[in-house]
Amino acid sequence: MCVDCVEYAATVPWAKWRRKIEEKGPMAREYDVIVVGVGAMGSSACYHLAKRGARAMGLEQFGIPHGLGSSHGESRMIRLCYYEHPDYVPLLHRAYALWNDLESEAGRKLLYMTGGLYMGAPDSGFIAGALRAAREHRLPHERLDRPQLKERFPQFALPDDFIGLYEPNAGFLLPELVVATQAELALKHGAELHGHEQVMEWHDDGKRVRMHTARGTYSAKRIVFCGGAWSERLMGGIGVKLMVTRQVLGWVWPKRPEVFEFGRLPVWAIDHPDGTQHYGFPMLGALGGAGGAGGRSGLKVAHHFKGEPTTAETIDRIPRASDEDDFRVAVRRFLPEADGPLMSMMVCMYTNSPDSHFIIDRHPKCERAIVACGFSGHGFKFASVVGEALADLALEGQTKLPIGFLGLGRFG
Repeated sequence: MCVDCVEYAATVPWAKWRRKIEEKGPMAREYDVIVVGVGAMGSSACYHLAKRGARAMGLEQFGIPHGLGSSHGESRMIRLCYYEHPDYVPLLHRAYALWNDLESEAGRKLLYMTGGLYMGAPDSGFIAGALRAAREHRLPHERLDRPQLKERFPQFALPDDFIGLYEPNAGFLLPELVVATQAELALKHGAELHGHEQVMEWHDDGKRVRMHTARGTYSAKRIVFCGGAWSERLMGGIGVKLMVTRQVLGWVWPKRPEVFEFGRLPVWAIDHPDGTQHYGFPMLGALGGAGGAGGRSGLKVAHHFKGEPTTAETIDRIPRASDEDDFRVAVRRFLPEADGPLMSMMVCMYTNSPDSHFIIDRHPKCERAIVACGFSGHGFKFASVVGEALADLALEGQTKLPIGFLGLGRFG
């Protein structure tokens, strides 16, 4: 067996782990559930399955974690005033609780609360939607007019007609550390994780699902697909077309770095007339590089929009000189004191469903398969609760979590 999670080897005696393997005996290649893709959602599903005592296997074509998909980049925003759709808010409440539980069990910090500041025209879908979610779900928030914004957050230079929405219960997660932690705890609870093992094909033989990889053949009662940008190749047709896009993250060194440091700057997003947003995070140097945070110098800024269409196999992962334009224009206009030298850039991917909402449902052509895809640039914060929902569906056939609006049926 190939367990590609080096960190776990340092925390659990190998002899104890080997005994767990040997106890499985001749049934070692048969599982209750196989999870394909061990990124944010897949590692969470493996953790929740194993914690409930299920014989779970996770298959990942790269390392666990890795920087070739959508679960990297050192920080991911988490927020409750959800402009995308108020139905996400109950899931977010559960996600927050599960992130806290995960931190407690692992004994490490994964979620940092900084507050969140969202800026834009008062009648924009971004601001109006966030206010709607805040009011509908009675979320703590403040509506800030232009003078209040200038007084409290002088880092930003904004148009006179902009307002702000500040919510205290927002912050960021550390994506690489989250994936590693979920994987380690899944292993601790008895899951089997294989890194660098690519799925070649799968089929339902009428009794179980058979999974063929470059290294062997496995079977399971249920299969869960969490393949990110590789989802369509892995799952086969689900009747919905997914679009993969190339997205750029950038780090700049501010002219006045002290005003953008962790502890002084919240996570933030600025709306544009075209419905896209630029967003960013405080500088993470104060975290000391723990768990992957602060590994890159500077202020992180990115553009939330559907970037250049691509595929997981053909994406250009090398940053181009022109990629800086994705975020530099916003730095110059809205954060003039951050308009310093470029430090680094990174490429990741969005996997977009037709309506940019998640897809969590049974595979329409295989009752034993469950699909989770289309997390379209705003899904990472939900990983803790998505993993719980996937474990429910795989083991119980249903979930009490309110995910009905994310089903395939909405596409007709």
